[in-house]
Amino acid sequence: MIPDLPPPLVAALADTPLVLALLWIVMLLRRDLAARNELPPIVHAPPPREERDDLAAFKLEVARTYVPLTLIRDLDHRLTQQLGRLEAKLDEVSRAATAAAAVSGQALPSRSIGFGLRAKEHEA
Repeated sequence: MIPDLPPPLVAALADTPLVLALLWIVMLLRRDLAARNELPPIVHAPPPREERDDLAAFKLEVARTYVPLTLIRDLDHRLTQQLGRLEAKLDEVSRAATAAAAVSGQALPSRSIGFGLRAKEHEA
């Protein structure tokens, strides 16, 4: 007759072969790792200064030859136009604020807005 065993004990007895197999695998892996005669991986040092300078020169040469000058000029022209439009908008807002302050009777602190005004300040 089979004795009446509690369910947790039956579950533990059923899992015992699996646990023993896992412990055996871990023991074999540890033994294999200890038996290896490999050196730890070598950490590569940064490239010497000459190679880094050569690489920088090569990158610069690629940048010069890869992008056509017409494309660079077109981009510069578009950026200049956009900055000019932004400057005009800022000047318009500044004039509107000054006019609104004059109408309401408030004094505004003197300030310059826009790239054109800044350029005039640097020239003076």
